[in-house]
Amino acid sequence: MRSLPPLTAIRAFEAAARHKNYTRAGEELGLTQAGVSYQIKNLEQRVGTLLFVRQGRSMELTPAGEALAPRIAQAFAMMESAFSSLGDSEDSVLSIACFQTVATNFLAPRLGAFQLANPGIAVRIEVSNRYVDLEAGEADVALRLSHDVAPGLESHFLMHLGIAPLASPEFIAKHPELQGADPAIPSDKRISPVTGWWKLWDDARSEGRDVDGAAQSRGLEFDSQILDAAAAMSGNGIAILAPALFAAEVKAARLQRIGTGIVRARGAFRLVYPEVRRHSHKVRAFRQWLLREIQTQLADDPDHLLDQTMGAPQG
Repeated sequence: MRSLPPLTAIRAFEAAARHKNYTRAGEELGLTQAGVSYQIKNLEQRVGTLLFVRQGRSMELTPAGEALAPRIAQAFAMMESAFSSLGDSEDSVLSIACFQTVATNFLAPRLGAFQLANPGIAVRIEVSNRYVDLEAGEADVALRLSHDVAPGLESHFLMHLGIAPLASPEFIAKHPELQGADPAIPSDKRISPVTGWWKLWDDARSEGRDVDGAAQSRGLEFDSQILDAAAAMSGNGIAILAPALFAAEVKAARLQRIGTGIVRARGAFRLVYPEVRRHSHKVRAFRQWLLREIQTQLADDPDHLLDQTMGAPQG
């Protein structure tokens, strides 16, 4: 095992050797003149020789101190360089964890602007349908739709998502019963019929209508909105989606909302990351950029598919 003097004493010696003055060394280190003197004496006792002698009002290095000072200064310079390089490497790649739909329809079309504004930061998207372990380093940040945030994570509220049934215009044209302001959505025409969002829709919109449980157990079943949307665009049925994440498909008439109703998804859309990363340059840059992007999208949302009316959930 290495036996080194206390780092505080070594740091006091290095600063005093540069300044040749205990008071100025103390100002740099946040110590009193007496505190620096104590640390130097402690170091001298450990090494068994004097390192400074007083000459008038100044402190001069002894021959032993003269021999030691440049080697200690070099050691501190190497440590500073090592930590600086670590910081540069750490801030060079930003990994973002999110669900497939958010990655494909929200982040991917926008990240070019982030890269242009931050050319020193490379971006890697971790697509996963599970919540990655941020504190274990599986990703730097995550975009999540969640009710709350685990301890140890920093959270920034982004928006609430509205959900609604969508299908291809051709599918809707073939089924006149789907037209109107608030049509019933037949269970046997639903894509991923047992998803929680369909239950949320039924609870909020059915107003006592009977829902065919047997039919709900049948039909196409996928594990992401983007696959539900692809099936809907192919004319295979009706998907319950967050229309704000499929604005391009709606604008291009590949998807069409059924009725005019909107139900708010449970939870909130948030940016989360470990508290220890709050001062990271890359995380700070992404956070500031993302919040501006959200505000831009909110401003271009005439149907109020997104909103921030609930404020930022705490925690």
